Amino acid sequence: MYRITGIFRGRESLCHLIAATKVEIKRVLRATFPELESIGNLYSRVMLRFLQQYPSARLVRAAKPRAIAKALKGPYVGNKLTFSAQDILRAARSSVAVVSPAKEVILQGKISTLLHLGERLEEVTKLLTDLCKATRIEDLEILTSIKGVSTKTAAPFLAEMGSVEQFASHKKFIAFAGLDPSIHRSGKFVGVSKLSKRGNRHVRRVIYLMTTSVVSQNSFFKAYFLRRKREGLPPQKAIFATAHKLIRVIFAMLTQRKHFKVKEAI
Repeated sequence: MYRITGIFRGRESLCHLIAATKVEIKRVLRATFPELESIGNLYSRVMLRFLQQYPSARLVRAAKPRAIAKALKGPYVGNKLTFSAQDILRAARSSVAVVSPAKEVILQGKISTLLHLGERLEEVTKLLTDLCKATRIEDLEILTSIKGVSTKTAAPFLAEMGSVEQFASHKKFIAFAGLDPSIHRSGKFVGVSKLSKRGNRHVRRVIYLMTTSVVSQNSFFKAYFLRRKREGLPPQKAIFATAHKLIRVIFAMLTQRKHFKVKEAI
C-alpha cells in the first residue's frame, strides 16, 4: 500500500506541474495570439499540436490556408472540431498580438513540456489503477459502483485511506482528511469557522474531485447538493456538506462490503 501511496503522490505532483504549465501557455499565448483562446479549447490535443507549428498570429498570417487546414488534421484528432481553419485565419488577420519570435519559441517549448507531462500522467495513472486492482479489487469495485466515482479517483482515495478498519467511525476519517470544522474560541464565545485542513491534504483533494464529479453525474448526490443550497448554504459549503455525505456513504459501503444503492444511502 505504501507503494501505491507513493505513486499517487507522484501523480498529484504531475497534476500540479500540468496546471502550472497550462497557466504559462495561456500567459504567453495572450501575447502571440490572444484571439485563439475564444475559438477553441487551448489544451485539446489538436490545438496544442497546431500551436507547435503555428505559435503566433504572425505565423498563421504568413502560412497558406491549405497548410493551416492540414495542421488541424492528423491521428491525434478525436472528436469533430468545433472550429475551422477559416476561423483561425480570420482571427489571425485581425489579431492585436505582438510580434515576438522569442515568445513563439518559448510557447513551443512549453507545449512540448505539457504534452510530455500528459503522456507521463497517463502512464502513472494506469500504473496506479493496475496496482490497486491487483491489491484491492473488491474495494475498487465497491467505490466505482457509485456513478461519478472512477478508478482515477477511487484508486488514490483507497491508497491514502488505507484500511477502513483503522477508523472507528466516518467522523474519524473526516478528521483524518481535514474536512472537519475548526473551532474558534474567543473568551466565552465558541464558534465554528472554516474547515480545519489539519489532516491529509492528498486525500482531501481527491475527495473534493470525487464530490464535484458525483454532484454533476449522480442524481442522488446532485439532489443532496441542491437541497443544501436551498437550505441557505453557499455553493462551496454545499459541496463540502456533500463531501461529508459521500464519505458517510463510502464508509458504510466499505464497512458492510456493499455496492451503492440509493435506498441504502439515504
